[in-house]
Amino acid sequence: METKTHQKKWEAYPIKHEGKWRIAVVFEKDPELIARIKRLDGARWSRSLGVWHLPDTPAYRERFGLASLVVFDEAHQKRIVEFQNWLRSRRYSENTVKVYAEALKSFLLFFNTKQVEEIHTEDVIRYNNEFILKNKLSASYQNQIVNAIKLFFGAIENKKLDPAFVHRPKREKPLPNVLSKEEVKQILEAHSNLKHRAMLSLIYSCGLRCGELLALKPEHIDSKRGLVIIKQAKGNKDRIAPLSPKILELLRAYYPVFKPKIWLFEGQKEGTPYDERSLQQVLKQALAKTGIKKPVTLHWLRHSYATHLLENGTDLRYIQEILGHKSSKTTEIYTHVSTNSIKKIASPFDDL
Repeated sequence: METKTHQKKWEAYPIKHEGKWRIAVVFEKDPELIARIKRLDGARWSRSLGVWHLPDTPAYRERFGLASLVVFDEAHQKRIVEFQNWLRSRRYSENTVKVYAEALKSFLLFFNTKQVEEIHTEDVIRYNNEFILKNKLSASYQNQIVNAIKLFFGAIENKKLDPAFVHRPKREKPLPNVLSKEEVKQILEAHSNLKHRAMLSLIYSCGLRCGELLALKPEHIDSKRGLVIIKQAKGNKDRIAPLSPKILELLRAYYPVFKPKIWLFEGQKEGTPYDERSLQQVLKQALAKTGIKKPVTLHWLRHSYATHLLENGTDLRYIQEILGHKSSKTTEIYTHVSTNSIKKIASPFDDL
């Protein structure tokens, strides 16, 4: 809303008009500006509000400096709550409920000017191109969006999306990050705090996910059978992992000192599980003490456990069961980072 000769003052803000979000544009009464706004697609004059208003679209938000403003339609919010309740009734994990709800919210927010009934499969392509690709978001995020909207429209709206229009990204195939046994030993021995050592050691020694460790209870350690019982893990499946005698010894030293009541590893408040972010800090502190500069995460310990099992000659089928992988293809990725066979290959450079 500027002229070539001088800048004219205007103000833009979102309004709800006749049940839909619009962008109100207020400016001084000027024939030139009135003529210009009339040329904009969808421009309307509201006698009751006394303002010109435009459709609430990403293009107009960008043009009038409202791109970062979030105004979420109440009907969309209601649908998201309905979707969350449906997911919980089907016993999806709280983490999945949260991820899918956020993914759906992002999608519906992009089409905030449309009612849900007006959204069609072609809109998924638009969202992919104009939001995900434009903002250089990850392929995994795109997959989460696709999973969420397909489930939402199928379960809540009873409207199936045409697979021809639901574009999934090509699956990335990154290799898992693996530490050497020496590096793992350094990390696990870095802490003098018994609880910190026990938590990191149990993750590595059983190939646990972070959430699985924090969900353990004392009764899940079966010392007589030499097993750790992982309850309601990913996919709501129980599984077992072998309990290392050295870990059992460490846990027997830990237990009488910290006396856990409900959870094997409890936070500062008795009876509450240890906080995930605090556990990440425990690993970060261990890395600082060892001087390891790699961007190690807790999941690296799980990857390292699987790879070291494979290098020790453990059958892939057993590794799949221990890790709780649904498909053997997921477990097979560790064959690409196992170094035993690769080390035996002589480089032709040595023969020069």
